[in-house]
Amino acid sequence: MSYAVSDSATMLRRSLRHALRDPTGMLMAFAIPILLLLLFVGVLGGAIGAGITGTLGGTAYVNYLVPGVILMMVGYGSATTALAVNADKTEGIIARFRTMAIARTSVLTGHMLGAVIRTMISAALVFGFALLLGFRPAAGPLDWLAVTGVIALLALAQSWMAVAVGLSAANPAGTGNFTLVVQILPFVSSAFVPPESMPVGVRWFAQHEPFTPIIDTLRGLLLGMPIGSSGLQAVGWCVAFALVGYFWARAVFNRDPVE
Repeated sequence: MSYAVSDSATMLRRSLRHALRDPTGMLMAFAIPILLLLLFVGVLGGAIGAGITGTLGGTAYVNYLVPGVILMMVGYGSATTALAVNADKTEGIIARFRTMAIARTSVLTGHMLGAVIRTMISAALVFGFALLLGFRPAAGPLDWLAVTGVIALLALAQSWMAVAVGLSAANPAGTGNFTLVVQILPFVSSAFVPPESMPVGVRWFAQHEPFTPIIDTLRGLLLGMPIGSSGLQAVGWCVAFALVGYFWARAVFNRDPVE
């Protein structure tokens, strides 16, 4: 266990150093959510907010929007992780690590932990920028602690999925399907408008897809509103994704040879 922890810490340092040497990925993971905030608050916010005023409960549209943007920020960060893992694989780094006397899971764990740390930093920056645009949360200390936990759990889940996708893809283009899913699904959720305002078929999908309870949980915690059963659903989805990603990544990594 001590060797596994030590090796994972080494791989984590490697991941963070790579991020510092090539900050483009982290910059994009931060810049794209900022552009979404500017677009939906500064350009479209007035029209959208006016159209769904009755379902917002009197809250400003920016307050409604921020949780969905945070979720999309996690998705963009995980897409960057998938590309980084795939680069290690296609350049032969993964194969070389497999021959070394290190804990096998440390290679995967280092990528995952690095992704979670980068995501939490990006989340703090997005929250700070949202405050400049008028975001006014009503969360107390315990609510903020819960928000941090939900974002970290979501980052953990999507990072494991990203590691698995990066290992499975034959080339960087092969990670595109994962990137498409984490970018498109939030648009068909409660991220930008309440599902109640959607047509019947789309409404059903938005109400039952995995991202909606996560967004609703973050929104309820940030705005001091009851979260009902969405909290348990959010944790359940995150745990399920994390387990699927972890066991998928381990299975691909242990396969001989790595394809």
